[in-house]
Amino acid sequence: MVTRHQVLVASNRGPVSYSLGEGGELTAKRGGGGLVSGLSAVKGDAVWVCAALGDGDREAARRTGGVLDPSDTGGQQVRMLDIAPEVFSDAYNGVANSVLWFVHHMLYQTPAEPVFDTAFERQWRSYEAYNAAFADALAEEAAEGAAVLVQDYHLTLVPGMLRERRPDLRIGHFSHTPWAPPDYFRLLPDDPDGGVGAEVLRGILGADRAAFLTRRWAHAFAECCAKLLGAEVTTAEDGQLAVVHEGRATRIGVHGLGADGDFLRERAHREDVAERMAALREQIGYEPADNPRKTIVRVDRTELSKNIVRGLLAYRRLLDDHPEWHGRVVHVAFAYPSRQDLAVYREYTEEVSRVAGEINEAYGTSDWSPVVLHVKDDFARSLAAYRLADVALVNPIRDGMNLVAKEIPVVSDGGCALVLSREAGAFAELAEDAITVNPYDIGATADALHRALTMDAGERAERTKRLAAAATALPPTQWFLDQLEALRS
Repeated sequence: MVTRHQVLVASNRGPVSYSLGEGGELTAKRGGGGLVSGLSAVKGDAVWVCAALGDGDREAARRTGGVLDPSDTGGQQVRMLDIAPEVFSDAYNGVANSVLWFVHHMLYQTPAEPVFDTAFERQWRSYEAYNAAFADALAEEAAEGAAVLVQDYHLTLVPGMLRERRPDLRIGHFSHTPWAPPDYFRLLPDDPDGGVGAEVLRGILGADRAAFLTRRWAHAFAECCAKLLGAEVTTAEDGQLAVVHEGRATRIGVHGLGADGDFLRERAHREDVAERMAALREQIGYEPADNPRKTIVRVDRTELSKNIVRGLLAYRRLLDDHPEWHGRVVHVAFAYPSRQDLAVYREYTEEVSRVAGEINEAYGTSDWSPVVLHVKDDFARSLAAYRLADVALVNPIRDGMNLVAKEIPVVSDGGCALVLSREAGAFAELAEDAITVNPYDIGATADALHRALTMDAGERAERTKRLAAAATALPPTQWFLDQLEALRS
């Protein structure tokens, strides 16, 4: 007998992952983030539906029938779907991360890519099957009239599929990425009668409510619906958008995910962070105490959209144009490998290391390494760098939000000047107190770094205070609960 739930969350990645030991033992590791804390705050019956991502997850799903042990999940009810590995790989790597992510972040080198051939057509069929598996599980798990919050570009078809299976449900979809403008979105096959672009839009429009991180991404989605599907876009007196298509209206919402200030401040002052700070100070070379070296900090995955290489080139230009900074500044760059199963990401990670090495070779001295690069993920070390930051460099080509831009001002000990790309979703909330850059302009970014390094301490402190207030205005739990309340209303 299946227990039916009143609140359901669906996402590719769940709140727990498993590793499989040589002796067959399973070890669970819990994750964090806004969905975890938000779902924990729900009053009443709730379940999280996710996919098994690797061998450990698949084994856990098989042993439990997909209903995970609450002692592994922090008490949350989780259903993990054991989708065939080849279907998952096609859907996740072939479509979600290599096509939809690239379209929304506008990453294609269009003379050569994309190529929508028979291999892509096979991958798209897997993406449809993957989404259908989620729709089937949600339909089975949901109580009458339940609220279902579907997450992100991996699951764009789920709302429409679930609507067909369970028209009684309240369905929401949230996009954590940017949304491409119509002309770029049309890189996808977009035959109005059934092309990929149309399927993605129709899938999301199966929801009662489609939500985004910023108004910019929400308007881009609505414009795609109008231009590709011929949908009607309406604006209410309060400015709220709705997209009307095939007799149904989908309300459009905006929820700018904020940083969890209370958690970050507490976590950043634990002993392991203090140990990492001491190690970083030694690497940076903080002596003399009355005039320590300045730090420019960035913390990113080696995701193509994060623009790490151009950030390093801008730092090199700073050293070229302002030799007075030689020996007086260190770029602390944490570039944590991402999606290394895709060749283009492996090559990009190697390029980051190569450029950082070139800078150190060209400018470094016996007692000064201009770049301190770390490529192994370490959350405590990231927080240590946040606390030490004089300048935060956040220069993505395009980003749905970028929580690093919000987290560093919250944690920084002495105040931090934020150099921020105008293409980050966070720009909508933080622009007034950040130093704005065009992410493609190396010279202007170098100038912005110089301005940030020379900013008066009082101005920097005041800006940091306002940035932190804006960054924590909608903490993760409230961000989730606001969506749930809006869907039910």
